[in-house]
Amino acid sequence: MTNNHSQSFFGQTTGLIISSSSKSEPYIFIKCIKKKENGEWEKPSSGEGKTIKVSLDEMVMILKVLKRKIESWSGFHSYKENKTQISLNWEKNGENKFWIKIGEYSKLLGEAQIEILKLLMKHLIKEKIEFATVSNTSKLEKNGPNTTKAQTEVKVEKVDMNINTVKQSVPEGKNIIEVQGSIKAETEKALFIVFNSGQEVWIPKSSIHSKFKPEKGINQKFLVEEWVLKRNNINLS
Repeated sequence: MTNNHSQSFFGQTTGLIISSSSKSEPYIFIKCIKKKENGEWEKPSSGEGKTIKVSLDEMVMILKVLKRKIESWSGFHSYKENKTQISLNWEKNGENKFWIKIGEYSKLLGEAQIEILKLLMKHLIKEKIEFATVSNTSKLEKNGPNTTKAQTEVKVEKVDMNINTVKQSVPEGKNIIEVQGSIKAETEKALFIVFNSGQEVWIPKSSIHSKFKPEKGINQKFLVEEWVLKRNNINLS
């Protein structure tokens, strides 16, 4: 399995480039470029065109639009004092054409390009859930039986003081947070959880250390590794 991906979608005047430099990074880059009046294409390496970093959550939303589970989606990206809007929508006249707009750049994709982008996003999401959400605990595991008590102490924090303690065996050396939410979607390796705070995020099953009911929409307790919640900016207050 390759560690990086790059796919280009070029038309006569506008180009779109989807790239992932590493499967262990929880984001991709989307670049838009135009053809100049002299016939040459803008060069992102020279600061030309528009480049945005797209998170794993945003990749899921893009795939939902591509699958037509929703007709459109938009968001804002901030870099220093600049804000850039990204929006995706289907052609309103019912044709199988798809618009991607990033700032002042617009790219229209045809049927074949749509299918390629859909398969690419699906693959990247699956890949990054598997490799970009893995805790770096190899160093701790190598310490073996000589690991100190301070290193192996398991800390279980309560987010909701009204939640009863869940008795569950957890690996040594990992900080565990008890949270509540409901399952919205599930894959072989991850759960898409809607937390009581209203936040939604994919959580790898390998980081969940409690039993759960697979039924969707049921509010229940989860014991989740703290680093996963913090990486996804889940509200723990």
